[in-house]
Amino acid sequence: MKHADDEVILDLIKNSGSLERGFRALMEKYQEKLYWNIRRMVLNHDDADDVLQNTFIKVYRNIGQFEQKSSLFTWLYRIATNETLSFIERNKKWKYDNLEDQSEHPAILALKSDPYFDGDEISLRLEAAVLTLPDKQRQVFQMRYYEEMSYRDIAEILNTSEGALKASFHHAVKKIEEFVKSKEDSF
Repeated sequence: MKHADDEVILDLIKNSGSLERGFRALMEKYQEKLYWNIRRMVLNHDDADDVLQNTFIKVYRNIGQFEQKSSLFTWLYRIATNETLSFIERNKKWKYDNLEDQSEHPAILALKSDPYFDGDEISLRLEAAVLTLPDKQRQVFQMRYYEEMSYRDIAEILNTSEGALKASFHHAVKKIEEFVKSKEDSF
């Protein structure tokens, strides 16, 4: 099914008679992308669903204030990213930075037992490596690597410069490579 153009979606939303239809079109177009952006940061399906629901509630409440200074896509991702970071901050359960064996990290254990996760050992190793990154590097890596977003879009979402993002991504890749090489037999 072809998704509606952002301008059409926004026109529908601006009209009180078609607000609900416009919002449904917005959700249909962006729900899956936003879900995976959130899921890569929280790793758990149920948590990702909760954050996605909170994201759409916030979007619904604030869509009238969207000024179109950025793309709808960028605005939605910024809200989803902020909601995810707030969720992570409130639920420090995934914050175990000094864990010796990342394969025993609570997030990795949860991912291994998650019926919705269909990755292999290499995917788990990559996720464990990503968990070792500082928050900013983890965000940049996930948006660039998984979402294949441009540095320009990421800069707009995270409100930072492209140069800083390129440096963060480069450092993240180096840290992931080092982690994977050092942990080849631990999974």
